Amino acid sequence: MLPLEKDVLTFGFIKLTDMAPLAVAQEQGYFDDEGLFVTLEAQANWKVLLDGVIDGTLDGAHMLAGQPLAATIGYGTEAHIITPFSMDLNGNGITVSNEIWEQMKPNVPKMDDGRPQHPISAEALAPVVESYRAEGKPFNMGMVFPVSTHNYELRYWLAAGGLNPGYYSPDNISGQINADVLLSVTPPPQMPATLEAGTIYGYSVGEPWNQQAVIKGIGVPVVTDYEIWKNNPEKVFGITAEFAEENPNTTLAVTKALIRAAMWLDANDNANREAAVEILSRSEYVGADADVIDNSMTGTFEYEPGDVRDVPDFNVFFRYFATYPYYSDAVWYLTQMRRWGQIAEARPDSWYDEVARSVYKPEIYLEAARLLVDEGLAEEADFPWDTDGYRAATPEGDIIDAIPYDGRTPNAYLDSLPIGLKGDQTVVGSEIQG
Repeated sequence: MLPLEKDVLTFGFIKLTDMAPLAVAQEQGYFDDEGLFVTLEAQANWKVLLDGVIDGTLDGAHMLAGQPLAATIGYGTEAHIITPFSMDLNGNGITVSNEIWEQMKPNVPKMDDGRPQHPISAEALAPVVESYRAEGKPFNMGMVFPVSTHNYELRYWLAAGGLNPGYYSPDNISGQINADVLLSVTPPPQMPATLEAGTIYGYSVGEPWNQQAVIKGIGVPVVTDYEIWKNNPEKVFGITAEFAEENPNTTLAVTKALIRAAMWLDANDNANREAAVEILSRSEYVGADADVIDNSMTGTFEYEPGDVRDVPDFNVFFRYFATYPYYSDAVWYLTQMRRWGQIAEARPDSWYDEVARSVYKPEIYLEAARLLVDEGLAEEADFPWDTDGYRAATPEGDIIDAIPYDGRTPNAYLDSLPIGLKGDQTVVGSEIQG
């Protein structure tokens, strides 16, 4: 056991199924094995969670991948946050109300059995949005945080269908400049109720809040993020750089425990997922009915009531090197911040790489992995020892708009996207200049 600098820790999380590595590390005794006494505390929303890590109320947290990056470059708040561990791949969906779905359906191609053909493009939503605009009604949708995966995925899906989700500027942080669809923040557990109240017509969120809309009979998930981008990076475990510097062995021990939890979640072709569902359904974790959590965690997803389809990789916690903190994952989030104006001015490719390396810490991850291999708790082949930190370019067939992504060339990638800032463009007032 490592000599720990700090052994009593409090970690924060949001009530989402992808906090599972934290809950499993606690319940399976992996934190205990490292000599760690951990308390897990649910947080009200992502801002409260981030503020807790920055002010030291929390020692670390389940975080949106964009949060450590945004904080480090000073967008929204300023603090050097790092991640030694990526928590998962995929796991989100976009849901619309029953009323909007009925209006979309005539625009959605059908399979031979009459069911909608997936993935469903936002092109099917575009005529609905246009009809609302013609009547002078704003078309509102919810996402969980300005630098969330959910915001960027919803924007990606809308833009791929020809709808502008709006821009940010230094003077206007609404994200609604020139928007066809108005996006606003709603905490994940409140999404279904906000949809039911009619405040928003749809939302982008993690599980179980898409499946809950189906169970409650108030909405229909129209696309999963796996269908937008196969095996896209999702949450990370975030700590301050100061914490990692002052507590290097504790950081390693926490990373070891989380890696073991992720391995358990994906072991033997997801054989432990039913047990994971039972853990997550408890009130101290996600606190939703097991029947709601069960769908996505066990490899299926229900779109319309009764339309249950196999999505074996809806939640991936370890396979495909899911937990390795790739620089290319960080760069993708930074490109989306630039695309929509959160990064107001052009940056060279080298800047994206420098920021990624200052936040994503594979060196800590691999040191923890080596200890697990040496202890006989993991296999050598479980980890990408020789990677340079960049995934192979994503092929066009794995992305809904068929635009490939290569993290080594972020500016060329931005130039290839039809909607969004590119080159030296900036947002001034309501105009795109440059």
